[in-house]
Amino acid sequence: MSAPAFDLSQGLIPLALELIDIPSVSGDEEHLADRVEATLRLAPHLEVIRHGNTVAARTSLGRDTRVIVAGHLDTVPQGPLGPARVADGILHGRGSVDMKAAVASHLLTAVECDQPSVDVTWMFYDQEEVEASRNGLGHFHAAHPDWFVGDVAVLGEPSHGGVEGGCNGTMRVELRTNGVAAHSARPWRGENAIHALAEPLAILAGFEPETRTVDSLEYRESLQAVGVSGGIAGNIVPDEAVLTVNFRFAPDRSVDDALQYLTEVFPGADLTVVDSSEGARPGLTHDVLQDLVARSGREAGPKYGWTDVARFSALGIPAVNFGPGDGALAHADDEQVPVSEVEHCHRVLTEWLS
Repeated sequence: MSAPAFDLSQGLIPLALELIDIPSVSGDEEHLADRVEATLRLAPHLEVIRHGNTVAARTSLGRDTRVIVAGHLDTVPQGPLGPARVADGILHGRGSVDMKAAVASHLLTAVECDQPSVDVTWMFYDQEEVEASRNGLGHFHAAHPDWFVGDVAVLGEPSHGGVEGGCNGTMRVELRTNGVAAHSARPWRGENAIHALAEPLAILAGFEPETRTVDSLEYRESLQAVGVSGGIAGNIVPDEAVLTVNFRFAPDRSVDDALQYLTEVFPGADLTVVDSSEGARPGLTHDVLQDLVARSGREAGPKYGWTDVARFSALGIPAVNFGPGDGALAHADDEQVPVSEVEHCHRVLTEWLS
């Protein structure tokens, strides 16, 4: 490792700008991980470990409570956003929302807060924005499960500066229809598998999502077609078609419950699960997390998208999302976050830990 440490004396927003300007699309986080590692190793109060491009650090001060604070280093591709910048009090750039502004706060706090009131484990991980099998947090847990010991966990996912408890689960299924191939000039000799998708598509078009109350928070579900494929040539009636459907389900449903629900929505359909992740219940009953909610000055809400809080929840660690930015702007061509919100989250985090 020869990358330089970050100059933390520059302050929070300049650090966030520097982080945003370092390319770190999923799978290409090595240089950023090098610099994060170099920075953490400057702090004598931290034990630092690295696995692949995931870097973690922790205090061991003998406190009664341990908090895990995690954030991912990767982003989706840059697109037309251009370099990081601040204009009219707004921080612009890829990763400003998801989630380099939060990572800047985590890194600064990890190094500067050398006497926290709780022991803290910091995790900076790679490949969150891609399929679960590549997720750096998952690989780190498999290699070093002893680092996943804590009373509560906080993910720096964008939450408008408030606390969002738990998260919806997600399931992606392929709905397959079969037909009989024929020349497109004589379609009566075949059965068109693409046309057979009309019924499930009509079901989706008329679908009314549920809103389910889980531990006092309301989680809105969604069911959407996200892909269609079929046909092998322009003059052949297709004998197979596949409709890909994504179900975002409330955290009181298990993956098995979600699949059972889909079999009822699409009765008799040929469904194949291609990806699924359990949701996470809010986890807001722990006193330490109640204190975070109070310090944020905002009411706790639900997290509709899936986040890695589910990984901690599955380990029995209550976990929430807390970070600057509007999740609806994550991955958008105008990804941006108010500087005031970044500063608010940093202030709340440092006061909460110290």
